[in-house]
Amino acid sequence: MALLEPTPEELATAVALRQHVAALAKAPRNLSHGESLERAAAYIDRELTRARYDPRHQTYEVAGRQVRNIEAERRGSRRPARVIVIGAHYDSVADSPGANDNASGVAVMLELARRHAAPVTVASTVRFVAFVNEEPPHFMTATMGSFRYAAEAAARGDDIVGMMSLETLGCYSDVPGSQHYPFPFQLLLRDRGNFLAMVSNLGSVRALRAASKAFRSATRLPLLACPAPTWIPGVAWSDHWSFWQHGYRAIMLTDTALYRYPHYHSSTDTPERLDYERMAQVVTGCVAAIRAWT
Repeated sequence: MALLEPTPEELATAVALRQHVAALAKAPRNLSHGESLERAAAYIDRELTRARYDPRHQTYEVAGRQVRNIEAERRGSRRPARVIVIGAHYDSVADSPGANDNASGVAVMLELARRHAAPVTVASTVRFVAFVNEEPPHFMTATMGSFRYAAEAAARGDDIVGMMSLETLGCYSDVPGSQHYPFPFQLLLRDRGNFLAMVSNLGSVRALRAASKAFRSATRLPLLACPAPTWIPGVAWSDHWSFWQHGYRAIMLTDTALYRYPHYHSSTDTPERLDYERMAQVVTGCVAAIRAWT
């Protein structure tokens, strides 16, 4: 399916996405590179404040150091107790600048927050959250930022009806053979990495269906939406996993990361390698998906 020409709004969004990624991916961001991790957090906080939010910090200690999740909330006008979380992790792995993993996800999250800022109204409450410590050695542990966030939300009894994890969103290719898959998907699916994937566990199928239908109605960026068992490598590899652990429905949006992107988790994951116009189309689709959830 041919892509539509970007709209003027998408062209402007692509410029903003490029600026966000360039600002975030200047250096590796993790506890081994604490100064750049804090610089990234400060940038996110500043951009959310500039979009007329009052960011809240969830701070906790890891190995004697303070780290933080950053949340901006757009309160619902009709069903404020009903909550949707749109999240992306802002740390990067080891010595990687992490342009795609995961400055791309944070950039999309920031633009979605901007699109939903006042005076825009939403029926249900939408929280935009930048998570710390997604990457190893915190991955799938209690020190993972999203795990701490979901645990706190569950302890409060928050009615989170859906969580959208924005993970590695910047690589697209129309070249045959550019897309790979874990077994058994390679037997069934296209071999060109020109689509966005939307995945869930089997308990989040209803949320996946609503989001994918709305996404497709808003953009012609190809979308592969699929619920899958969590034992398949990659299905649980991001912050949505933390919400599953606390009984919440959650999905992941991704370009499929290592199954497509040759610079995954490497020092060559740099800003100039990303496709910002297609990332802008991801923003367009996500706006519709959020609306469908609210």
